[in-house]
Amino acid sequence: MSARIVLLVTSPRLPAGLLTAAAWDVVRRHPVLTGAESELVTAVRQAGADVTVVGGSATQPLFDAVAAHGTVVWLAGPAGDEALARELGLRLAREPGLAEMELMYGSWDPPGARLLDAVAVLDRLASPGGDPWKRAQTHRSLAGYLLEESYEAYDAIIADDTDALREELGDVLLQVVLHARLAEELPEGERWTIDDVAGGLVDKMIRRNPHVFAGLEAGSLEEITENWERIKKVEKARDSVLDGIALSQPALALATQILDRAARAGLTVVLPSPDVQPDEETRLGASLLAAVAAAREANLDPEKALRHTTLTTADAIRASEPKP
Repeated sequence: MSARIVLLVTSPRLPAGLLTAAAWDVVRRHPVLTGAESELVTAVRQAGADVTVVGGSATQPLFDAVAAHGTVVWLAGPAGDEALARELGLRLAREPGLAEMELMYGSWDPPGARLLDAVAVLDRLASPGGDPWKRAQTHRSLAGYLLEESYEAYDAIIADDTDALREELGDVLLQVVLHARLAEELPEGERWTIDDVAGGLVDKMIRRNPHVFAGLEAGSLEEITENWERIKKVEKARDSVLDGIALSQPALALATQILDRAARAGLTVVLPSPDVQPDEETRLGASLLAAVAAAREANLDPEKALRHTTLTTADAIRASEPKP
């Protein structure tokens, strides 16, 4: 049998010992070397494998083990031990008769695995010995940051800048994970975790998409939307069609959403007349609300329209400014 070094790489984000059948076969049949003790090393030993921890450079111990046993397994650490792989590759390029080198994946990161890293990093930052600033935050002190990061993500979408969007969504995710970590410190009976957040999302998506998860016929997009609203209404048991609207959103968007909700419920909205208002502010408010209603009738987004015109005006102001 030819001499062989098997570099066994595993996902550090999966439970220790969760390996493929091929990986279990190779660690049970051949000597295993590794660079440090770990939960995975313990699991492999408990399965009956012979594991030796090598201190310092592992290149020569690996070749010595190959000479003695024919095949040896290197159980890579969490980062994959790329430096060792390069060193072995260079040595074997000079002396190809020493052994063959094989890369074997004992497990792979599942989709979304880096989310586990995000949770672990935020846990460390918000735990004793972590970042004092993050440990001093509350849900209320972070509220403005969540709004700011959401607006920056919105800007990236409007600019069609997908690279910036990826980064800004990461900042939004930071806020979500940090809020969840802070919630773990709430009093008993009030606390919750990031798993509660994700679990609630999963349950909601399954309930509200029966055309995907329960075999219900999909129908048209309009039917799917109506079904979503019907299920949502049963879940929320709200007293008003306006319950659940975010009142802190910009006024134009708020007015649009209120009129949209009323229209979907089949309600007739009597708009206040600017002419009978008692002061300039309420007259202006009534005029703006009438403009929002007119925009809806024309199938236009008043928030988007005002933003576009305002930014165009800002460009004109910049162009007219004296050059420094």
